[in-house]
Amino acid sequence: MAPITGVVITLDEADNIEACLASLARVCDELIVVDSGSRDATRELAERAGARVIAQPYLGDGPQKNVGPAQANHRWVLSLDADERLTDEAVQAIRGLDLATTTRAGFALRRRNFIGSRWVKTCGWYPDYCIRLYDRERTGFSDSRQHASVTTREVTRLEADIDHYSFANLSELFTKASGRFSTRAAKIMYLKGKRANALSPFVHGANAFVRKYVFQRGFLSGIDGVSVALSAAVNAYLKYAKLLEYQRDRKVRDAEDFDRVW
Repeated sequence: MAPITGVVITLDEADNIEACLASLARVCDELIVVDSGSRDATRELAERAGARVIAQPYLGDGPQKNVGPAQANHRWVLSLDADERLTDEAVQAIRGLDLATTTRAGFALRRRNFIGSRWVKTCGWYPDYCIRLYDRERTGFSDSRQHASVTTREVTRLEADIDHYSFANLSELFTKASGRFSTRAAKIMYLKGKRANALSPFVHGANAFVRKYVFQRGFLSGIDGVSVALSAAVNAYLKYAKLLEYQRDRKVRDAEDFDRVW
């Protein structure tokens, strides 16, 4: 098998980094961690696990994920988030690839998203294909500073999963949706010149719930499906409500640091 470099971006991921790197080490010959200023033991644990740690202030999702591959020793890169793990079937699928001769620029894996130990199969959370293994000489992550993905059409989907421990519990699901997720989105929209009106929060919140619960079959996942749909609605409602607040309340706007979006 052609050598692979495993890359992870981190910020205060001491609880996750060892398991993530151990997962990558099953198929990777080199490990790189790009850290954006962790104050916990992330860097020390990464180095102990055999990774090369690169210090890099956060540039946004896509630019940050391109830092490690630019300094990799190998052509093929396997990128995981710190809360993701390769399954046994993913390891076998990757080991079975002929990366030295393939014409593909990337390979996508299905992602199983969890709340606690519960795998949510609806709400658009599965199969959630993501390109994680790619040829850095032919492609890389987009320049998008949020929710970036590898940009190539020369991709093959592997019939294998990675596990994504998205949220520790339902409380975290709603806390992130109502907190930094919606605030960051509102700031980005404001800086781009987007505008909201009094109906925007309600319309977008309702649309998000219906999309997740009805069209993406969240009703089949019981209380977890309801919770994912509601958290999506809360996130959508609040990001437009916060955008409207930035537009109409100068005191709130002036108190916000728009240079710290990321």
